[in-house]
Amino acid sequence: MKILLAPDKFRGSLTALDVCNAMRDGILAANPTAEVIAIPMADGGEGTAEILTQDADGFFVEAEVMDPLWRPIRTNFGMSPNHQTAYLEMASASGLKLLRSEERNPLKTSTYGTGELIVKAIEAGAKHIILGIGGSATTDAGIGMAAALGWRFCDKTGHELAPIGENLLQIEQIIPPESPVIDVTIDVACDVTAPLFGPSGAAYVYGPQKGADEAAVKTLDAGLQHVAAVIQRDFGIDLAHQPGTGAAGGLGFGLLFFLKANLKEGVKIVMEQTHFEEQLAGVDLVFTGEGKMDEQTLQGKLIAGIARAAKERNIPVIALCGTLLLTTHDIQSLGLSYARSILPRPMALPEAIEYAYQGVKETSHSLVSLLTLLQQ
Repeated sequence: MKILLAPDKFRGSLTALDVCNAMRDGILAANPTAEVIAIPMADGGEGTAEILTQDADGFFVEAEVMDPLWRPIRTNFGMSPNHQTAYLEMASASGLKLLRSEERNPLKTSTYGTGELIVKAIEAGAKHIILGIGGSATTDAGIGMAAALGWRFCDKTGHELAPIGENLLQIEQIIPPESPVIDVTIDVACDVTAPLFGPSGAAYVYGPQKGADEAAVKTLDAGLQHVAAVIQRDFGIDLAHQPGTGAAGGLGFGLLFFLKANLKEGVKIVMEQTHFEEQLAGVDLVFTGEGKMDEQTLQGKLIAGIARAAKERNIPVIALCGTLLLTTHDIQSLGLSYARSILPRPMALPEAIEYAYQGVKETSHSLVSLLTLLQQ
């Protein structure tokens, strides 16, 4: 039996690699002759850069950048062995995880540190950058990122503005850098399809979780509309309604305009980089999973993408999770053959987190034991 493991992380308890290791332990305990291939997966959010770097047998480069509130922090990014490809995560420089709850305010935060990461990757020799943009603390349309690359943003008096969310409305002039980024391809792992502004845009949908109250959401949305209008007026480019421009507080929009980046589904980038479809050759069963399977799973791309690729080859897919809130119909609509929680009984969250590795291992063991028995 040849089994391919392709899980996402179990947020708060296990990395995708941890999940793979637990699955492998359980499977081999049940069937020592099984051939197990592990491909830790991600959807473009946190953990994507690490997975892609490890898959490429690459290395990590330490960097000092500004956090969302302009404080210096140490972080890192991945590089391929030949230095040609860099793997970055905006969350490591401009992420919500870097702020305490009382510090969250997208009027004041900036993607400047993400721009610094891009600069450092280019200085390290990268000609291809893969950038995950999940988990942002910002709603600045990417002007912070652009400022780190040399772009300037001025008000009607010519005064240069700090590249933060609350200043979007004041921008009247956008000045390109003297030395623009050239000869670098940037692929953005982005699963959000929201437009830049409006009821389904960056401010209204995602602003509140970043600390924006009702007044701030209105200010930010008006600012996003304004900067898009200035760019259309002065550069003749209208991008605001393209799907994904509202991702990461409008960073998707900024990456398209300032860096001519390509917005792609995060799971497709990961599957391409890990040669996922090629590794399905000869596979009898796929194990996937994530921490919670609920309505967001139905809207997401990771598990559905894995199931779709496997289904084309008539390979059954089993999904494990901590919390299972999907109906049988939901599970089938995802293309899964079976889904199961790893928890044997109701548990408080701290206990469930502590139990996660054992739960994945034991559930994998019991399922493969049953399948092995049925094949005899």
